[in-house]
Amino acid sequence: MRNTHATGPSTWEYTLYVPHDPRAVAIARHTLTRVLTTHRLPGLIDDASLLASELLGNAIRHTEGPAALKLRHNGRALRLGAWDTDPTPPGGPTVPDGYGLHLVDACADDWGWFRVNTGAGAAGKYVWCELGAAD
Repeated sequence: MRNTHATGPSTWEYTLYVPHDPRAVAIARHTLTRVLTTHRLPGLIDDASLLASELLGNAIRHTEGPAALKLRHNGRALRLGAWDTDPTPPGGPTVPDGYGLHLVDACADDWGWFRVNTGAGAAGKYVWCELGAAD
């Protein structure tokens, strides 16, 4: 897990790189809970855990490579993102109904995705969603 403080204690970012292993979803969920508890954002834990499970679960279920979960808080909102090695759009032709994305769409304040190509041979996609700060 890598932590980068960008502009102070209210802005932070963590990235958890995981192997292609379904058990990684539970480990990521546990790590997410600890991060949000540490940063005094317990009101985000339930929704963030659900969304992280969907995003990372899809990354592991529909690809054969490693994945990563990124958490970023900018003082107002939490952005969760999952990177995987497949550049195919989420909910593509091999995913019937894209149930998890319907769940993400219903629970998140915003979500989206983009292809990743670093030029160094690393490719794939990044699917993200955002939750507003809990009261």
